[in-house]
Amino acid sequence: MSIEGNTRRHFLGGLAGSFGGLALSDLLAREGVVSVPHHPPKAKRMIQLFMAGAASHVDLFDYKPQLEKERGQQWDPGESVELFQSSPGVSQPSYWEFKRYGASGKALSEPVSPLGKHVDDIAFVHNVVGQTGVHSQGTLLQTTGFNRPGFPSAGSWVSYGLGTENENLPSYVVLPDHRGFASNGVKNWSSMFLPADHQGTVIRPGDKTPINDLYRPDSISQETDVESLRLLQSLNHQHARERLGDSRLTARIRSYELAAQMQLSATEALDVSREPQYIKDLYGLALEGPGVDDTKINRKAEAEFFGRKCLIARRLLERGVRFVQIFSGNENGFPRRNWDSHEDVKRDHGPLANGMAIGTAGLIEDLKQRGMLEDTLILWTTEFGRMPCAQRGTGRDHNPFVFTNWLCGGGVKGGTYGESDQWGYKPLDPANSTQVYDIHATLLHLLGIDHERLTVRHNSIDRRLTDVHGHVIREMV
Repeated sequence: MSIEGNTRRHFLGGLAGSFGGLALSDLLAREGVVSVPHHPPKAKRMIQLFMAGAASHVDLFDYKPQLEKERGQQWDPGESVELFQSSPGVSQPSYWEFKRYGASGKALSEPVSPLGKHVDDIAFVHNVVGQTGVHSQGTLLQTTGFNRPGFPSAGSWVSYGLGTENENLPSYVVLPDHRGFASNGVKNWSSMFLPADHQGTVIRPGDKTPINDLYRPDSISQETDVESLRLLQSLNHQHARERLGDSRLTARIRSYELAAQMQLSATEALDVSREPQYIKDLYGLALEGPGVDDTKINRKAEAEFFGRKCLIARRLLERGVRFVQIFSGNENGFPRRNWDSHEDVKRDHGPLANGMAIGTAGLIEDLKQRGMLEDTLILWTTEFGRMPCAQRGTGRDHNPFVFTNWLCGGGVKGGTYGESDQWGYKPLDPANSTQVYDIHATLLHLLGIDHERLTVRHNSIDRRLTDVHGHVIREMV
């Protein structure tokens, strides 16, 4: 798709200077005339669940009896180990009990037990290998496919490749943690060198103004607002005619048009008050609106926050949004409000994991009962894992050597695809580990996209989400 992508940019860019051209380019994108699937897709839409701070695979999804056998003994993998901010301590089994669920007998720990009902639908990948133990780089690798800034997010690639199904809502929506952004902030959903209208639109569920600058201030009348927009539109089109091929202004013009449409459609999509009580209960919504007490991290609040985002994600997806990114956890701060549990895994992971599991289990159940799970793809990920040895007795240090991703829905077969070693320290078979490129290649494949063909020439290089790597995990499909 390198030639197609390049043609698309020049074609649409050349048209950007005319009123008709702007309308045509937008119409083509909406109708999918320019970008079509390379093969029949299994999934039409996708949700990425991102656990910011590095969730501990050995405490949640990757059961390691060997750590129980070695409890309290100095952990020794038989090689020198350099950790992020500590030295290897004693072997530390999970801080919670594991139980087996489903026909597969998959072991899950107590905080994520709500997912047990759906465990046979989930594809676990326990041998994912990172490239760094630094949060900012590890997060970028998962969200953009590169461990340095300057590259489009996976959501932007999906939006660019498939377009939108609803002209009144963005194709790519980001639901951040209510306490702030994860490491890298907006770089996690930037479109970078892709057309600017494919960047993620941030929505903050529960806030008084969930979408920034969407509504006019009370001090400005509707008539003044309309006339101002007309003048702005005229100036923008005049400016665009003099700068052919610059997607930024085209995207800005489209954003104003989209904002006007979103004033109605987004308000309706974000309003969960009309959902029946059994749906609210399914997602763990015990309370209504803002004001949830999280002065101390607690399970009830985390279920409310994460469950609300999951419910809104379902409402957005069924209205045609293509890609929704949900974050749990924000940038480092104290007290901890993320998954970076150097000090106390039980204190931090317990509420966060249980809230995540309640909301995610509700999402899977809801999608399933609506017939949407079969063509909605869910990816659960984090920037890297945590070590099998204790840090200061109650925490765990970073582990970029192996960690867990899981997928569900959208043509995915449940099961386990790739194991870690007896401690959850490295892949069981290092020669056949799973890279983030493989995960991204598989996601695009399920969405009908060949990851090697979805390319854009930038700085004389045909860039793609998977760089020059990546293999589809065929046995999972």
